[in-house]
Amino acid sequence: MLDIPTAYEPEENHPAYQINQLVESLDFTDEYTTGRYPYHPRLLLKLVLFAYARGIRSGRMIERFADENKVAMWLTQGQVPSYRTINRFRVDGRMEHIILEMFTKLREQLVAAGVIDDVVFIDGTKILANANKYSFVWRKNTIRFSELNKAKAVALLEEIKASQADFFHEETELSFDDMDDVIARLEMHIDELDQAVEETKKVSPNPAKQERRTVKSQTRKLKEIRDKNEQYENQMGTFGNRNSYSKTDTDATFMRVKEDPMMNGQLKPAYNVQSAVSNQMVIGYVVFQNPTDARTLIPLVKKMNNAGTLGSVVVADMGYVSEANYRFFEDEMPEVTALIPYNTMLREASRKWRSDDSRVMNWSYDEKADEYTDNDGVVFKWHNYSHRTDKNGMTRDFKVYRAEAKDENNQDIPAAYTKGGNVRQISINPSWEYQKARMRDSLSDETNASIYARRKIENEPVFGRMKAHFGVGRFMVRGMRNVKIETGLVMMAMNMTKMAIMAG
Repeated sequence: MLDIPTAYEPEENHPAYQINQLVESLDFTDEYTTGRYPYHPRLLLKLVLFAYARGIRSGRMIERFADENKVAMWLTQGQVPSYRTINRFRVDGRMEHIILEMFTKLREQLVAAGVIDDVVFIDGTKILANANKYSFVWRKNTIRFSELNKAKAVALLEEIKASQADFFHEETELSFDDMDDVIARLEMHIDELDQAVEETKKVSPNPAKQERRTVKSQTRKLKEIRDKNEQYENQMGTFGNRNSYSKTDTDATFMRVKEDPMMNGQLKPAYNVQSAVSNQMVIGYVVFQNPTDARTLIPLVKKMNNAGTLGSVVVADMGYVSEANYRFFEDEMPEVTALIPYNTMLREASRKWRSDDSRVMNWSYDEKADEYTDNDGVVFKWHNYSHRTDKNGMTRDFKVYRAEAKDENNQDIPAAYTKGGNVRQISINPSWEYQKARMRDSLSDETNASIYARRKIENEPVFGRMKAHFGVGRFMVRGMRNVKIETGLVMMAMNMTKMAIMAG
């Protein structure tokens, strides 16, 4: 018989060793009790992290993994939690605090070991929700159907008023808000008609029976309209600031994802996962319901700053550019250097752009007179201020300059008019131009330029490994809170795998 040793302990370059070290450094004060047996949160957390590090996210598969894998047995000391216990633990309310503490502890260790520097690279990706792809509800359709439903209600109320003249006074104004009252009155009238039918049941044809049939039909239609209205109101409450959601997972929003096998740009239910990376180690993340990256930057930076995990330099690509984001770093976080080039920054340096006479930046500007002169000699003088508010509530201030359409002889200047015969004018946003100038100066610095050049090799491999090696192309859970927890566990498992590689 072979003598098989049972004692086992992984090497330092094994992910399980790194997971064990990190989890043991956390502060747990109570056990996680479920079912018949209590399990310490450390045991469950170690098991889940190691399973995620091996690309296993199914509760049943994790249970089998704990029973058959010797490394998992070492982490759990031979205990095998059921898949129900594992699934409940993963979505427990305490997990959000545990994950936050893990990321804080990990960053402290990485900084102490000199693994990461003070530069944070931010990027995002869309990950499919655990929802059916054809379960969409659109805001525009809800609004349209709601208006049609209200119009249908108004027409029906007019019909009821006309057919029930004895029951509703002619001067009574019935509106959409009176539906419940009308339904109550109709039901009372049905009770009266029931009694009348009973008293005249030998009469044929029976007028009371015919009227009751009409009133019942009107009541049924009115109730259907009321129920539909409640449904549309609930849908509008579910939308929030979004334009769509999934019936299967109401927190998921339909957005474009890179994983599109049909290549037709079909929208799918997904979440927008934003991560902050340093030396390919994830040190912060946030999950959003909206697909626009520019609107996710400020919440992520604020969260990391409050947790003490934000560096002194923040790097992001052009998808995060907005005047609001530039203002935020200048006004609220002046100690942080933001390296976020705006969309036309590279093109502005090209010969084609600089030779384009239609670009205002290529015109001459007289700061004292506050006027622009184009290459045809047309002078644009300040005319008025303009304020624009976008759909996100951001207000931008513009200065409108209008061309001098007459020369000194009071003759029309042809170049001062558009093809349609209107006087030419331009709108300048001084705040935006100032922010763009600041960013050009910042990225022209050699040190900052070299930092920004690292962006692709920092962010892209993280999401590539997350989807290809760890199999996270679709979430296993539903609901925003549960998705945030699963994202944190996956990213921490990735960090532990990366640390094990570095330790080897």
